[in-house]
Amino acid sequence: MRCEACGRKIFGKPYKVIIEGARLTVCTDCSKHGKLVWEEEPKPKAAAKPRGPKPTLMIPVKRQPETTPTGTTVELIQDFDTKIRRAREELGFSHDDLGKKINEKVSLLRKIETRKMAPDNLLAAKLERTLKIKLIVPTSEEEIKIPPEKIAKATSRTLTLGDLIELNKKDKEETTRREQS
Repeated sequence: MRCEACGRKIFGKPYKVIIEGARLTVCTDCSKHGKLVWEEEPKPKAAAKPRGPKPTLMIPVKRQPETTPTGTTVELIQDFDTKIRRAREELGFSHDDLGKKINEKVSLLRKIETRKMAPDNLLAAKLERTLKIKLIVPTSEEEIKIPPEKIAKATSRTLTLGDLIELNKKDKEETTRREQS
């Protein structure tokens, strides 16, 4: 170890001193030129974080359906990324051209086209207008079909999720029996 004041090799214990406001590790001779600093016990260092590239975060593309001001529930189509890319290329727009046209960052458009990010409803509407495509559609709700005789049995009380699961299991058993016959 070398003295930070004179540059000579330090033999023995180095001293921590403050010389003209700077905290230095010095030899015995140079320690006379400053004020000695008493040090606390060194604290154990935290575990070192692994170095290297940060893992990229994949944002799930499946989003909850949103409600429009008219009260209808809408959602983003499944293949929005390919549809946007295809429409952009058909119109001859580069990412820069499209970004300038809709006033959005090019990096955002690239993330959307690679499915690292899903556009919100406002951005999807901008893309729909500019590219003349459909990205937001009304939510399709699946109907649960329950036979009338089972509804009559359940009218005395309300149906629970367990009841619906049971009904689905029975329906599957009946279809497998029919296929075997």
